[in-house]
Amino acid sequence: MHKQVGLLLSLFILIGLFNVKAQKSISDAKWITTHDANVDEPNRWIAYRKDFKIINKPDKAIAKISADSKYWLWINGELVVFEGNLKRGPNPKDTYADEVDITPYLWKGENKIAILLWHFGKEGFSHKNSGKAGLIFHLDDQYVKLVSDNSWLCKIHPAFGDTGDPHPNFRLPESNIRFYAEKDMDNWQTADCKSKFGFEQAKEIGGWGDAPWNRLVKRPIPMWKDYGIKPIKKYDIRKGSEVDTIIARLPYNMQMTPVLDLSDNEGGKLIGICTDHLYMGSDVSVRAEYVTKKGKQSYESLGWQSGHKLILTVPHGVSINKISYRETGYDAEQSGYFRCDNDFYMRFWDKALRTLYINMRDTYFDCPERERAQWWGDAVVLIGESFYTYSPSVHALSRKAIRELIGWQKEDGVLHSPIPEGNYGTELPGQMLAAIGHYGFWNYYMNTGDKNTIEEVYPGVKRYLALWSTDETGLTAFRPGGWTWGDWGDNRDIRLIFAGWHYLALKGAVEMAELLGKDTEAKEYKAIMERVKQGYNKCWNGNAYRHPDYKEQTDDRVQALAVISGIADESKYSKITEFLKTEFHASPYMEKYVMEALFVMRESEYAMERTQKRFSHMVNHPDYTTLFEGWVVGSFGGGTVNHAWSGGPLTVIGQYLCGIYPLEAGYDVFKIEPQPALLKQAAIGVPSIKGMIESEYKQTDKEFILNITVPKQTEAVIYLPVQEGKTLKINGKVPNSGQYKVNEKYLHKNKQAYQLPAGKYKINVK
Repeated sequence: MHKQVGLLLSLFILIGLFNVKAQKSISDAKWITTHDANVDEPNRWIAYRKDFKIINKPDKAIAKISADSKYWLWINGELVVFEGNLKRGPNPKDTYADEVDITPYLWKGENKIAILLWHFGKEGFSHKNSGKAGLIFHLDDQYVKLVSDNSWLCKIHPAFGDTGDPHPNFRLPESNIRFYAEKDMDNWQTADCKSKFGFEQAKEIGGWGDAPWNRLVKRPIPMWKDYGIKPIKKYDIRKGSEVDTIIARLPYNMQMTPVLDLSDNEGGKLIGICTDHLYMGSDVSVRAEYVTKKGKQSYESLGWQSGHKLILTVPHGVSINKISYRETGYDAEQSGYFRCDNDFYMRFWDKALRTLYINMRDTYFDCPERERAQWWGDAVVLIGESFYTYSPSVHALSRKAIRELIGWQKEDGVLHSPIPEGNYGTELPGQMLAAIGHYGFWNYYMNTGDKNTIEEVYPGVKRYLALWSTDETGLTAFRPGGWTWGDWGDNRDIRLIFAGWHYLALKGAVEMAELLGKDTEAKEYKAIMERVKQGYNKCWNGNAYRHPDYKEQTDDRVQALAVISGIADESKYSKITEFLKTEFHASPYMEKYVMEALFVMRESEYAMERTQKRFSHMVNHPDYTTLFEGWVVGSFGGGTVNHAWSGGPLTVIGQYLCGIYPLEAGYDVFKIEPQPALLKQAAIGVPSIKGMIESEYKQTDKEFILNITVPKQTEAVIYLPVQEGKTLKINGKVPNSGQYKVNEKYLHKNKQAYQLPAGKYKINVK
């Protein structure tokens, strides 16, 4: 009996020891790198390998991977991740980490993992340099227990190097890439890399959560969408005495990596690889170089570029057999749509969509070539556009942006942009106020219903607003911040620009405080709003708003802010409208708000006329599929030709022309209130989190027709102007008294209103 007990006890101990040994906890994973002294220098590429056996293929194998800075992952020779990890970081200290389902790529028996790491090794407007190149990997499944440690093999990849001048401007953490084909390690992802290429055991430099990477935060956005490699069939060749220039037109401006198939009978020749967007003013973007080897060869330059044209400089003796590209980008579907009977606005919508998409990746950014930086004036506009155009997966990028803004808040409460950042962090007061206010955080909440994020960031909003005060007139006191910007262009009445954004930030704070049950704080914000409103209205001179200390031409921006904030009452609308017919100072960034103000004042026809007049050059330009930073190429701030904020009128088209906007957070209840303006016919599909909202109107001299689709679990409040002598029918019938009754809080004077449950409806007014 005692012997049996002893045997059982021994067995339990052995089983326990086996289970402990089998478990590969997060703490077992180590940051690993090579033993090379210069491994942490900028633009280092490291190849990692790990071979392992598994008894049975797992049902679900989720690998946790983080790298400083980017990585490419192969399993058994098959590419699994193209450009993994996000730029650092969620805050100034921490780092993002991916979770990758590698189940489909594993098989029973011998498996080979290969990872190529790109260490930026320098600061930028979108990345915080840790100072250390490294990789960490963790996988714990029933049949697969694998962590990165010194049993992995690695080596600095000998084929990657630096170019000469010109180098990317200081805003970009990415470097140019030169690749020496003769030094490549063919098939290193599956070959015997130790004996063939001299791979050595990795060096352990830290554990999960250790400095300088610190806490590893799960990647909050999807992995990139890979559209595959596609050929460019037609291109121009400009002959030179020693080097030919090949110009290959891409189908549109995109985030892409160039792919070359070529032959060289000698080898050692340098091919230049860039796009037509290498230079934006005096600023230089990223480019690449390839040094050939002898024979037929192919190469993909892994650092993404953007542009309308791919430009190659090819020495004589090199034959280009094929030019291709791989487009990658944020994983969201362009599920929203807009159609109308106006060619200009159709072209605008298409270019705005392309501009929006090319400015989404690790973050929202201002432009894809000069900076790739998350400036928050731009981000507010892009977040607004995304709700009318892309599938709900894009909301994760908005949420990431909001959390990062507060995550990077300084100890004194100051908010700044761009973020993440390593070498520039400046408070632009107007942009910061826009971010936390009605058009920023609150607009995100209304479209998503994500209360948890609002609850998380509200304390940061409160801290920032505490830095602002009012002067003896009640107006927002001047606060220069790090950069007293306001907008590009001249004639900026900064005191009133900042006061308008301050009022809208306070409005957002009231809405957030009431949502979170902080009624006392909401009351305090309302009191400050009233003081600012009174101070702002003291600046009304009978024809327009002007601060008494301002000496230049009266600013159209501050008139718009007064209207969209609610500071200006209807008695001032006619004067403001007349003013906006003669003054044109706003850049494309602020022109969106001018257009919106005109719609608020029910001046929809002039809103469309003014917008078409101001944007016509960039919309009608035949050479570009994207919208510009300024009104013409080269103007304002370096003059990029694909700048995020210029698509702002897209939001006005959705929210005001077609009239769709949530009345309750998350589109439980939403409004449809079209203002047809100059357009006789328009249709829109809005990809809300509850499903596709569709609305199409047609108007003639005799009849107005509105066809709508209300998704399940939602209700739509339809607003139409009261028209004497007209008959309204819904699905062919005049509504009974009390039918489609509207909740009292949605009623408005001078508007017919009907609250419709989920379904399809045809409304006729004639």
